Amino acid sequence: MNRTTPPSRRSAEAAAGRPGRLQGPFARWPRAMDAVLAGLVLLVLVFVHDMPGDALGFRPLRVLNLAALPVFAAAGTALYWRRQAPLAVLSVTLIAWALLLPTTRNLVGVPVLIALYSAGRYSPDSWRGPAGVVAAVALVTVDLRTESAPWSEAVFGVIVMVGLWYVGRGLRLRDRHAARLVAEQAAEAVRIVAEERTRIARELHDVVAHRVSVMTVQAGAAKAMAAHAADGPIPEQALRAMGAVEEEGRQALAELRHLLGVLRPENDAGGPEPQPGLADVPRLADQIRATGVAVTLSLATLPTGLPARVDLFAYRIVQEALTNVLKHAGPGAHADVRLGAVGGEIVIEVRDDGGGTAALPGDAQDGTRGHGIVGMRERALLLGGTLDAGPRPDGGFDVTAHLPTGGEPA
Repeated sequence: MNRTTPPSRRSAEAAAGRPGRLQGPFARWPRAMDAVLAGLVLLVLVFVHDMPGDALGFRPLRVLNLAALPVFAAAGTALYWRRQAPLAVLSVTLIAWALLLPTTRNLVGVPVLIALYSAGRYSPDSWRGPAGVVAAVALVTVDLRTESAPWSEAVFGVIVMVGLWYVGRGLRLRDRHAARLVAEQAAEAVRIVAEERTRIARELHDVVAHRVSVMTVQAGAAKAMAAHAADGPIPEQALRAMGAVEEEGRQALAELRHLLGVLRPENDAGGPEPQPGLADVPRLADQIRATGVAVTLSLATLPTGLPARVDLFAYRIVQEALTNVLKHAGPGAHADVRLGAVGGEIVIEVRDDGGGTAALPGDAQDGTRGHGIVGMRERALLLGGTLDAGPRPDGGFDVTAHLPTGGEPA
């Protein structure tokens, strides 16, 4: 089973590559396609001209205006930089159009159309973009009126010019909004993970503090008994060693209490509570049954002497998975909980049929179960295990976790 990617990493990958989104050639190979576009536009400017009746014709080389060739070259090749310098490209194409305005039957307005779209699409918010649109509107109006074209054609030309710039700007704003949403989702995922790790750290504090307390008490008792041993005096070195163990244990407890004070929220003034383990899963199942969820519990023989962190994290995963069943499937649902040990791992499976009566439509319909999955996944990863969670094909939800019995991070 492959390790589940943490949500923060998934958000970063989505922000960077947006996998699954259909991309055209201009998005896949932007520089190459811009070069092709610039070359095609240059060929059109040189060899195609406008004919009476809104028709297009091929311009023979013998009638080519050599004075206009540099202007055509500048307007066409400038499109290669339409992404890097859209406003500069728009200025070049507008100047080229203005220079050739006294002449007729050329298509120098074509690169202006492309430059207007590119200015809206790639240029930052600035007064120069709308100013370029105004200049283009003025040029198209003068050009069409010079040829005695009807006002309807001039109005249509103005609409096309403004529309292309506006469409490009709309796409740019849409992409900016999408990027902001991705960034916010990534930041939210990082915040959730940090909160879950803080909560896990508080639980681990209680576990470690208990073990260190036992060690300290035992060392102190051993020193006291050794000092009054009936078989004879205890070597001074042994007494000093036991005293050192006791002192180190007391210092470790002090540091742990300080750590808990840093991690515990201000509104959490209670002291440490006994932490549950897999032995408490039957009692947890009874509590969930009391809420109206039918819980079937299957407990295989589990290894004895599990590390406290493994015992605690396994219980928390079962607890969170059943809580999700109650929250998102509701009373009347059926949950199947299976606990077993396979190949040095504890395997946890919690499945529900989604057949309850109080499902929350906002969270349960999108294939996730809220922030609880983040906490379960973090616990599994901190132990070097894996966790998969997702909707079942036949309805309901499935959570499967594999936790190494040693509890060592990968």
